[in-house]
Amino acid sequence: MIGYGFSSDAQVRAIDVRAVGAQMAFTILRPDHAPLPVVLNMPGVHNVRNALAAVAMATVVGVSDKAIVQGLAEFRGVGRRFTQYGECPVRNAEGQVTGYFRLVDDYGHHPHEMAATLAAVRGAWPDKRVIVAFQPHRYTRTRDCFDEFVKVLADLEGLVLAEVYPAGETPIEGATSEALAKAIAACGQHRPVVVPLEKVPEAIRQMVQD
Repeated sequence: MIGYGFSSDAQVRAIDVRAVGAQMAFTILRPDHAPLPVVLNMPGVHNVRNALAAVAMATVVGVSDKAIVQGLAEFRGVGRRFTQYGECPVRNAEGQVTGYFRLVDDYGHHPHEMAATLAAVRGAWPDKRVIVAFQPHRYTRTRDCFDEFVKVLADLEGLVLAEVYPAGETPIEGATSEALAKAIAACGQHRPVVVPLEKVPEAIRQMVQD
């Protein structure tokens, strides 16, 4: 068994972890190996942890340090996990470009996954506003994780909520996007808007232009 992570007793350990734009730089420590500085082509501490698991296995099977460095630097991720679509212009009513926003798509639906993604966004672009579009998945999950959703989604500059995707479930009283929006607004950070799914792009556009 091989332990990996950030603690001093991990056999495959990351130190000096820091965000460099939308990438993560860190140094890997392993028994009987020289320290290995790497750059991971993904943001977020959670992705560093995932990379350490891959490095642990690569080390066991004898993959060279050069290949490990190259693999992490060239890693493009998987679909809908922090997928970036580049910068899009923001235009005013006269069609003039007044700024830019970057679109990031992530499939995470559990509060813990969402918190990790948002932490990665903050680390990659610390001086930018973060506006989120989110459709809760299942009434039962919305009910069971309600308070956690509120905590995660309250710390934003803007939030557009689509109605809960039922996945065949019967609606549950209080487990709705409207209820989430009300609870989040009570936190005082921002006031979410709730719109039909097809209206989400326009709601985001208006929020970005504000």
